[in-house]
Amino acid sequence: MDIFSVITLLGGLALFLYGMNVMSDGLEKIAGGRLEQILNKMTSNALKSLALGAVVTMVIQSSSALTVMLVGLVNSGVMSLSGSIGVIMGSNIGTTFTAWILSLTGLEGSSIIVRLFKPESFSPIFAFVGTLFIVFSKEIRRRDIGLIFIGFALLMYGMEFMSDAVEPLRDMPQFSDILTAFQNPVLGVVVGAVFTAIIQSSSASVGILQALSLTGSVTYAAAIPIIMGQNIGTCITPVISSIGAGKNAKRVAAVHVSFNIIGTVICLTAYYIFNKIFGFSFNYESVTPVSIAVIHSLFNVITTFILIPWGKSLERLAFLIIPQDRQPDKGELLDERLLLTTSVAIGRCRELTNEMAKLSGNNFIMSIKLLEDYSQAVVDEININENLTDMYEDKLGSYLVKISRKSMSVEESHETSKLLNTIGDFERISDHAVNMCKVAKEIYDKKIVFTDVAINEVKVLSKALNEILSMTIAAFIERDLTLAKKIEPLEQVVDKLIYKIKATHVKRLQQGVCTIETGFVYSDFLTNCARVADHCSNVAVCLIQISSDSLDTHAYLNNVKSHDEEFYNQYKLFKEKYNLGKV
Repeated sequence: MDIFSVITLLGGLALFLYGMNVMSDGLEKIAGGRLEQILNKMTSNALKSLALGAVVTMVIQSSSALTVMLVGLVNSGVMSLSGSIGVIMGSNIGTTFTAWILSLTGLEGSSIIVRLFKPESFSPIFAFVGTLFIVFSKEIRRRDIGLIFIGFALLMYGMEFMSDAVEPLRDMPQFSDILTAFQNPVLGVVVGAVFTAIIQSSSASVGILQALSLTGSVTYAAAIPIIMGQNIGTCITPVISSIGAGKNAKRVAAVHVSFNIIGTVICLTAYYIFNKIFGFSFNYESVTPVSIAVIHSLFNVITTFILIPWGKSLERLAFLIIPQDRQPDKGELLDERLLLTTSVAIGRCRELTNEMAKLSGNNFIMSIKLLEDYSQAVVDEININENLTDMYEDKLGSYLVKISRKSMSVEESHETSKLLNTIGDFERISDHAVNMCKVAKEIYDKKIVFTDVAINEVKVLSKALNEILSMTIAAFIERDLTLAKKIEPLEQVVDKLIYKIKATHVKRLQQGVCTIETGFVYSDFLTNCARVADHCSNVAVCLIQISSDSLDTHAYLNNVKSHDEEFYNQYKLFKEKYNLGKV
């Protein structure tokens, strides 16, 4: 094998790995939020998790990437260790999909149908179409599809280059001697595991083995142990990723390693026992790319169906490998590993923002009730919740900034902007709940008594605030734009209510019905109510504007208040509902 063949081999390997990476990135972007939805459906049902794990791995073209995601999800407390086991098994089946695509390089025959399926026939078309999409299309989704096409073409070109580069090895006796040594099952497994661990992709290492098989020198006896070793070697990525994670996250990596080692021991032992009994005639025949894909698939399917009933035992084994500490594993709120897959990282941020929204809304509703029935226990709960919302805002803000620096689809970019723009509003609503606690405490300590008219005003305004908060949280969590469009009309009603209440309060002060001290407390109450309504409006406008790819808040508000008939009709309904003459 001369220097030019080595250069071609290295160039082919580089194209192959880069093409796989580009195709994987494109597929992940196209999957977008659907990948997050698939992961959210993963349950303790082993068969369902198995299917979902296989689907996600086929989408992102990497069992290692999915297992790293699982490490992050378990470390964040989103998924349990037991829930991840079926997904790991499914990912091993899903990763065989790449080998079947690459097996097309081994097709032989001169018929038109066979020639059409050969990579040298369709790869140029994929490259051309992909280039057209990337160069001439302004739509990001089409450009992502173009990336998938280009990645696939590069992958197949790399495979062709490697196949051409290793062709001279066919006539080299040294190469045959090396492959004969690999027929030793232990050595074959070790070589497959080490090589895969180095390039950190079983799909890539299987592809390289398929390229070598085109020389006709790789036998079944050599290929089978190497393929099984490749499945062990792919575990290195989640093992490295789990360093520094919590104990439960480390156990995910332990399950992945245990699954593949146990599967290799079972399948390899069974293979050699049956070979001893029946004497497989194909053992020293040349393996083909299609045969390698078949072996790879059979190994993973058989291992999965042998071990799937033993999921609990694998979990117990993981606990033996990584013992439980006396203190429980708290995990991380937002795991850095999830940043490898932006849709999953954004999904996790959304879950926490939903929690933050509910927490802040409930906080303010509880604080209003303190005006009538003051309780120090409720005040303490509100303060605890406020500390939580502060922590959410801090962690979410930093994490979302990291996400925003990554390459994303349009939908993911919109979702990231939405979350970044709303977490501050939810945190401020909780701040106003704490302010309201201070108002309630002053009323309680100084035994301030409001007039009947003022009590009526507080009740009407409190009901309006309760509704606007409930609508805002529901619109945000459910992504309901129809509901979001009702928030601004209600906010305008709240503003008018507060203006009228202030005017009637001034009259009471002038008439001596209310004291100055009462006036200060009442003013603080009204100010906090107005600010909360403003923050609800901010959230609603953000939802509406980002959905239309805009953030011009002022233009939207001016337009909707001046020309929108739906806005005016909703405003009239809320104005009638929250009339100060009604309780």
